[in-house]
Amino acid sequence: MKILVFLQGTVLMHKNAIAHGREERVRQVVQEEGSVHDFATYIPVGNSVLKLTTWHQQGARIVYLSSHGKVEDVEKDKSVLRANGFPDGSVFYRQGDQQYSEIAESIMPDILIEDDCESIGGEKEMTYPNISPEARRKIKSIVVKEFGGIDHLPDNLELLATYSLSGFKFR
Repeated sequence: MKILVFLQGTVLMHKNAIAHGREERVRQVVQEEGSVHDFATYIPVGNSVLKLTTWHQQGARIVYLSSHGKVEDVEKDKSVLRANGFPDGSVFYRQGDQQYSEIAESIMPDILIEDDCESIGGEKEMTYPNISPEARRKIKSIVVKEFGGIDHLPDNLELLATYSLSGFKFR
């Protein structure tokens, strides 16, 4: 099973978000709090490292999708992932005018986990709502609240594959 996980807002957050709740974290991004652009100091959201490691130990291949478009910022993402003990996995990112949906369709994960992009415009900024109907039939989408983490998702891969979260309906 291949799981594509969006990084920023889903499993990583800016360092000054640590002592705050989800709503304040979103506000910090909207207001461009200083650490939002300090990509090298990003930290895990909740127990995302443990959750991804648990799935990896059950045989899942974890791959990541970065919001960054510059190689040097993606390298910072990779460094943050290594430093925090995330499972090894490729980090994909947009190049040129490439869209997240194009990347997801080229990877064709079994499961795509991303946040709702509340701070930057919601659905229009997300990956899954913008992939083709054909790809949607093959990729399971799991959407979490931005900066809410993935701790609440099932530990068991079989349960994750059938997990349903109400409230997110895509066009």
